[in-house]
Parts: sequence; C-alpha cells; structure tokens
Amino acid sequence: MASPAMRGREGGTIDELRASEWVAERYRRIGLVSMGDDGSYFQWFDITRTRVSVTASRVTIAGQPMMLFSDIIPTAVVPAEASGSVLWIADATDTTADVRGRIVATPMLTPSPASIRANSYTYASRYADGAIVTTLGRFARRGAAAVIMVASASVDTAFAVVASARGRGAYDVDRAIPRAGNGSDRVAPPPALGTGFTPSFVVHSSLRRLLAAGANAEISIRLERFTVPSVNVIGMVRGTDSRLRNEYVLYSSHQDANGVRVTMEGDSVHAGADDNASVTAADLAAARAFVRQPGRRSVLFINHGSEERGLLGSRWHAAHPVVPISQVVAVINGDMIGRNNPDSAALLGSQPPHRNSSDFLAMALRANALTGKFILDTLWDRPSHPEGWYFRSDHLPYARVGVPALMYTTNLHDDYHTPRDTPASIDYPKLLRMAQWLYVTGWLTANAPERPKVDPGFRLER
Repeated sequence: MASPAMRGREGGTIDELRASEWVAERYRRIGLVSMGDDGSYFQWFDITRTRVSVTASRVTIAGQPMMLFSDIIPTAVVPAEASGSVLWIADATDTTADVRGRIVATPMLTPSPASIRANSYTYASRYADGAIVTTLGRFARRGAAAVIMVASASVDTAFAVVASARGRGAYDVDRAIPRAGNGSDRVAPPPALGTGFTPSFVVHSSLRRLLAAGANAEISIRLERFTVPSVNVIGMVRGTDSRLRNEYVLYSSHQDANGVRVTMEGDSVHAGADDNASVTAADLAAARAFVRQPGRRSVLFINHGSEERGLLGSRWHAAHPVVPISQVVAVINGDMIGRNNPDSAALLGSQPPHRNSSDFLAMALRANALTGKFILDTLWDRPSHPEGWYFRSDHLPYARVGVPALMYTTNLHDDYHTPRDTPASIDYPKLLRMAQWLYVTGWLTANAPERPKVDPGFRLER
C-alpha cells in the first residue's frame, strides 16, 4: 500500500482508486462481507474541487507573461481582475499609503516566531505561510485590488513547496457532515469576483527590481470547479448474538496519502507508510481475527477515502451510513500508529472536552493494559495543543453525530507529509502492539453486555 507503485494515493486521483481496489481485494481474501454500493465493497462519493485555472487565467508584469505556480503563486482560490501600474510599498508595516483600487507590491515581512505555526510540516513551508499571513495582515480591509508579495530569500527556498500546496485548490463534499459544528452540509458556491479575500500573490525575489520601478501589471484570475470520484471501502463481519448482531463496532482508517509532489532528498512520492498504511495494516489484522472468531456484535471495517482532503470520506459515510448510524456503537479510528518512542502513544478523545464516552474510554484503557501497556501522552488531546490533532482525523464526523469515538495514534514526526514516510521508517514491533490494542478494544466492545453510552451533555465544538 505504501509502495512507490501506489504513487502516494492522493485523494480524488486514479492512484487513490488503485489503492482502494487493493484494500477491497484484501477484504475479499479475508472473507469480509461487502457493504458498499450494489453488493460491492465500494461506497462512492463525489469530491467538489475548486482551483485557480492555469489555462483560463493570465498574469503579466511589465509585459512579461508569468507562469502560474511557477513564476507567481495565487495564495487563495479567489477570482481577480486588475490592471495598472504597480504601487510599490517598500515597507509593508507603513499603513499610511492609500492603496484603494491599486495593485500593490511589497517585500514580504519577516514573520514573528509566534506566527510560524508549531506543526510538523517542514520549517521552510511554515515560515513561508507565516510570512504570507503577516504581510497580508497589513493590507486587510484597505481596498487594494491585489497584493503582490516579493519573496524573501527564505521564502524563495520554499517556493515550489508552497506552489504545490496552493495549486491544488479547495476540496469539499456535498450533503455531508459539516467541517465545523455550526457549518453547512452543502458545498459553498465558488467566490464571486470582488468578494472574499483580497487577491494576493507571491513572486520570486528576482522580480523585486521590476516591481519597485512601478511596472505595469495585468491580472486575470479565473476559477474552475469540477467533481472527481472518491470512495470508501467497507466490509463487515457478522456478529454471533441474535440480539446484538444489528449493532456495529466500526474500525476506521484511510487509504489516501498526499500523492506526488516536490522532490525532497531525491524522492517525490509521499508514500504514507505511517500515514496511514500503518492503520490499514492493523485493521486488516483485526479483520482476520474477527473472521476466525466473530464477536457478539457485528464489526464494520472502513477505509475512508480522501481523508487528507478534509475528512471527506468519513464526513460522507457519517451522513450516509451503510447501516443506521444509531446502530454504530463505537468508532475505533487510527491515524499514524508506527513511529516515535516505542513505549508511548496517545488516545484522543480521552479527556474533556473531546471525551464523549467514559464507557468506551474504559474499554480502551483496559485493552491497553492487556496488550501494549503504552504510556499515554495526554498533551495531544488538549484543546490548547497547537496541532488541533483531535480535529484532523476520521473519528471526528462520527463524534459530531453522537457516536462514541476514539483516535489511536503515536503522533506526528518530522517525516509527516514528506517522501520520507516510507515502510523502512516504521517501528514494526511497536506497530504490532498498537494493532493488538486496537483489536482488543474492538473485541471488548463487540462482546460487552451493554453498548457504551455517550456522556451526558457532550457537545463537540471547536
């Protein structure tokens, strides 16, 4: 699943579909009952993708055509129409200039340490994002027609990484569980010209002299929107108890990763071995065990599609479940379970405000005591943690609709979302212990006399 042949399994691409077929074939060999569309293992859904059109858009500076995402990076998915001489602002901290209706160009500001997000992406890309946010903040609500930011030397080194990320655009799924608690289940219409963010761009530092001289710029940014397929892969083991077999324990993973991107250290494939082939391997092991010895309750195994694009597959299935959502008693979701200290792990959803079932948590803690005996890192489950890790995996839509849900993880690392996340980097003895922990949690839940209850008054809002 994490081999180079899978090409990083990017959501909404043929590579993700190839990986999905691979997972379905493993389900078939193991003996899972197919629970997808038309008797298959596949539950299909459409991704709505909106991005800057590189064919319909055009930017020139001093008459020179700029190649989108190579010479100039649109920083947001917004349309733009502007032309005229550039107003050079030598210092973006100077807010006295009248920029209304003008195309402004300015050197990027150095971001403060506090504005550089403390997450596990490369420092160069985080620095670039911080510089973009810091500089644009100086032009908020001042009426500029467009803002062109000239990269510093540090941002120039991350130019290709920023371009690769921003060029992909925005992804969503219609009629699904909202991204946020107060959100809509509908895909928003694409932004209209003149609405939303001020159109903004990043250019290489080599263009500074041209822009500082007040060169003429012509900007015409058009958007394109289209749908592409993605898929959840779903199998089931029928429970043995005639009273409980219509209740389901749900094992959750995702088969997508981040595709083929900028070359780093000689490799461009984001193999996604830890994220999230490690969990798929653990879930397949659990599936084999349950086929050999079923529990009293039935067990669903779901590889969700396009998790990396915004939890799209889990948001879709939670809204369109293959069994009534009221009959799903618990979700055992894993995300990255094969790295870091061999004796530590994290269980997200184990403390308020994220904990939604003390009953289910007790089963998970008992399973840990019986298997991996991991020391649990509680920092990652706190709402104050800068990663917001609880809100970034496939248990979240189920928790939003009131299903007891936990996320098992060994946390982020420096190889996260890079080509370095390969099978050779996995700690396989640790992965085995994590797989045993996930399995035993499911076994205890599938055979408990009563289903785990949702804690009274639980309300998940961020």
